Amino acid sequence: MRVVVSAGGTAGHVNPALAVAQELRGLGCSVLWVGTPNSFEQSLVDREGFEFVGFAAHGFNRRRPWTLLSAASRQLAARSACRRWLRDRGVQAVACFGGYATLAVGMAAIALKLPLLVHEQNARIGLANRLLAKNADVLAISYAQAAADSRCRGRVELTGNPLRASLFSQDKAQSRAHFGFDPEALVLLAFGGSLGAKHLNHALLGLAADLLSSFPQLQVLQVTGQLDHRAVQDAALGLGLDERRWRLLPYCDTMGAAYAAADLVLCRAGASTLAELGALAKPSLLVPYPYAAADEQSANAARMAAAGAALVVADAELDSPSFAEKLDALLADGALRQRMAAAARDCAIHHARERVAGIIMELAKDRAT
Repeated sequence: MRVVVSAGGTAGHVNPALAVAQELRGLGCSVLWVGTPNSFEQSLVDREGFEFVGFAAHGFNRRRPWTLLSAASRQLAARSACRRWLRDRGVQAVACFGGYATLAVGMAAIALKLPLLVHEQNARIGLANRLLAKNADVLAISYAQAAADSRCRGRVELTGNPLRASLFSQDKAQSRAHFGFDPEALVLLAFGGSLGAKHLNHALLGLAADLLSSFPQLQVLQVTGQLDHRAVQDAALGLGLDERRWRLLPYCDTMGAAYAAADLVLCRAGASTLAELGALAKPSLLVPYPYAAADEQSANAARMAAAGAALVVADAELDSPSFAEKLDALLADGALRQRMAAAARDCAIHHARERVAGIIMELAKDRAT
């Protein structure tokens, strides 16, 4: 079987797509990846050994409507090129995981009447997925409420959000040793996504002195993102932070170990991140990204908070006492963290990777016969 997987350029789209691609490869399927050339996405895909094919297409800036014309022109050219490529490669099915980069290959698959699966990670379906879902054979969703605005002509499957198998194979003691943490430490893992989160980074650093003083066993792993790493490093040096207690990384390619080492997670509320928190039963303080087009991170976080799996602080509140109070409360109360961990586990939909890959294989086999 030959299947195409496509995802937008963000980690929230790419990681679930990679998880499914790895599962498909394990099932003996030939996987081709369509994405944005010379991108963060391509570097991840190349590292996993998949054949990557780039088609230059992009979205438009909603605050600059005039960019729609150039975006549409690029999309049409990419769609035409994708149609020829799909026909030449003898593809049996296409799976799209959101982002403007997937529109061209998804629309090309529809034009060629190839089986199409669309996967939506968030509680609110994104624009690219909404456009493709109208003519998809299957819309796979992570949250039941995403079905409400999909208008999918095919079937809708509540599969959950696919996660990489490597996340589940980590030992807590070994993971703590990997990062240089004490076995009995109280470990806080903080990160803001693949590109980082400047406001979150510096708000947390502003609490560093008080946190380290109030919690003598506390050790922090802060993944800053590449863009903000130097500024955070300089600020940490200015504060005289002990690297053994407050470790800074620009990027972490061993997130399974980072999660395994952590007692508490401070992070954005992207769909893939929340799926990881649920599957790994991690209590969290969530700071939804405030500039998402459909404010989907707020919806994602609200669901976790309603279940008792997380506390939420708005990005605008990071400089207020509310942020410090919520973080202190979670670090101080181990019983609360345990209850939140159990609630997070109950929020998870397990085996999403296997379920999505199985549906894609089913579509490909139907096409082949």
